[in-house]
Amino acid sequence: MEGWLIYNATDAKQNESFIKWFLEEARLQDITLHFVRREDLTIGIFGNAQTVLFHSRPAVLPDFAVVRTIDPMLSRQLESLGITVFNPAETAAICNNKALTHFHVGKLGIPSADTIFAAKGSPLPAKAPMPFPFVVKDTGGRGGKQVSLVTDTPSWDSVREQCTSSHDLIFQTAKNIQRGKDVRVFVIGEEIIGAVLRENAHDFRANYKLGGSASWYALGEHEQNLVHQITSNFRFGMVGIDFLLDEDGGLLFNEIEDVVGSRTLSAVSNINIVRQYISYIKSGNTFI
Repeated sequence: MEGWLIYNATDAKQNESFIKWFLEEARLQDITLHFVRREDLTIGIFGNAQTVLFHSRPAVLPDFAVVRTIDPMLSRQLESLGITVFNPAETAAICNNKALTHFHVGKLGIPSADTIFAAKGSPLPAKAPMPFPFVVKDTGGRGGKQVSLVTDTPSWDSVREQCTSSHDLIFQTAKNIQRGKDVRVFVIGEEIIGAVLRENAHDFRANYKLGGSASWYALGEHEQNLVHQITSNFRFGMVGIDFLLDEDGGLLFNEIEDVVGSRTLSAVSNINIVRQYISYIKSGNTFI
């Protein structure tokens, strides 16, 4: 098997150790995996045919591609040429849009916080759209960025003045929800690999990169069943499924991380998730 591991240049610099780990695990499993910068690829229609160029020359296409950058169009182009993409283009398009993710998961009856969808370009109303407190999120935000907690009218007025999002927004209630805590469940295919509790005593966001801590989280049977309801209705390669916690500790669906990292899982366990992911890819999953 021969594959591409695709990153954009900026993310590649920040994830050098993960890239080396990924390439080494592939080598150990007799897979030829090439690191490819997204900036070195050109995709489009040339001579009435779907085309991928590498350094401006026709590319020798791989059997599969692991796309570690948010670029659903690239994933669609690769899939149209018979390349198996991890995660699939449809999954990437849904999971990198928080509103779309809530829309699809909401159809499964999974518990979640009350959520309002708002289109970009629409002026935010003078009156807050739901009771305080609530959170305003850019549907394309990642890593806890482009997220604001609104606790009163002055903070709502501030958000209205500063909001210049190029994406749609969602408003999500923060009432009866534990702030600064969430549970991330790591999934490969339909299998739960492990889960971590992320906590931040100094911020309403629990993200590890924002100074949060992580500990192992043992999922109960009911919680595992919630996760499996999601995994059985999506085509996943490797993702992180995030849940908020209500006041009683119950899980409330929050979002799905398409380009998920493994820092927290590695920090609290000896699980080699990249090795398991390579094994999953090698097993011939084609999302048919």
